[in-house]
Amino acid sequence: MTTSNQGNASQRRAASPAILVLEDGRSFRGRAYGAVGETFGEAVFSTGMTGYQETLTDPSYHRQVVVMTAPHIGNTGVNDEDPESARIWVSGFVVRDPARTPSNWRSARSLDDELAAQGVVGISGIDTRALTRHLRERGAMRVGIFSGPGLDGPSGAGLADEALLLAKVQAAPQMKGADLSAEVATKEAYVVPAQGTKRFTVAAVDLGIKGMTPYRMAERGIEVHVLPATASAEDVYAVNPDGVFFSNGPGDPATADHPVSVMQAVLERGTPLFGICFGNQILGRALGFGTYKLKYGHRGINQPVQDRTTGKVEVTAHNHGFAVDAPLDKISETPYGRAEVSHVCLNDNVVEGLQLLDRPAFSVQYHPEAAAGPHDAAYLFDRFVQLMEGQRA
Repeated sequence: MTTSNQGNASQRRAASPAILVLEDGRSFRGRAYGAVGETFGEAVFSTGMTGYQETLTDPSYHRQVVVMTAPHIGNTGVNDEDPESARIWVSGFVVRDPARTPSNWRSARSLDDELAAQGVVGISGIDTRALTRHLRERGAMRVGIFSGPGLDGPSGAGLADEALLLAKVQAAPQMKGADLSAEVATKEAYVVPAQGTKRFTVAAVDLGIKGMTPYRMAERGIEVHVLPATASAEDVYAVNPDGVFFSNGPGDPATADHPVSVMQAVLERGTPLFGICFGNQILGRALGFGTYKLKYGHRGINQPVQDRTTGKVEVTAHNHGFAVDAPLDKISETPYGRAEVSHVCLNDNVVEGLQLLDRPAFSVQYHPEAAAGPHDAAYLFDRFVQLMEGQRA
């Protein structure tokens, strides 16, 4: 499609009516953005002012409709260097004021055209501030976005019966109880080679891994063997790893019995272990802690977290709607020795990290790879390297 034809297609889509319907009945009317049609998912909001391309391609957003709280989205367009995976994973995208023309030296196409090309239904021109406040007060909930000429009423002056649309939303699956990691993870194992001299081998269990994560390890001389979510403990140890990593991913950790059993096998053998996001929740379950769903979650790149082992406060990138239920005020006894909460969110005291005191294992709930920034927590990859060095010694 030529640039002129792309612009015409964008204009036609923007002229289409659209409506966003929440499962509690509240609705917002706007214009189509991206693909025209209908989509369903869990409505969540992200407070990041930059990095929308990394957000869209993060597999952890599978089956979620993301509301951007920053009002102006799309000004830098889309490039082929920043995606965190091979496709867009969000179920829908909600913006207030989309950029009419992208302006960046790396831009290859507009965000609107990229969403349309990948079939991602969105909506623009709504009050995202009011929608975000509603989700903060009522909690993340199911949502549907509907767009296109079919929404016109019999006279062409209105939108389709909202009661029918609401019924569709309420029939969509809930996020609680959803087992999604195998849907986004690689089907075949692959290797990300170490940069420079190879120092270690890591088996990374892909539960929805972001591309920057193995890259950050490769920068430190680690050869990363990325394995499917269905990998067994035997598959993990077949690569003769110096360390084992469990990635981020979507869904409810209460359903992740298989990754929990694999992690327990790793803990039994005392291999250095590191988990991020979903991997933190898996470690929590492996140690005997419970998990629970947050009211509206943490999503964005400006969340304050304290590393309790150093006392330092980091500005961090988050994307999680579930958390580990572990005591903040004491060391816990587990089947694998003593464990403690290593990191905590300063906004709401949610557990943001765990560490074992008697075995080489730790995890964090947020994203130290932080492709869109900030990079305050990059040291955690060095901490993983130190565990593997200590095990060798």
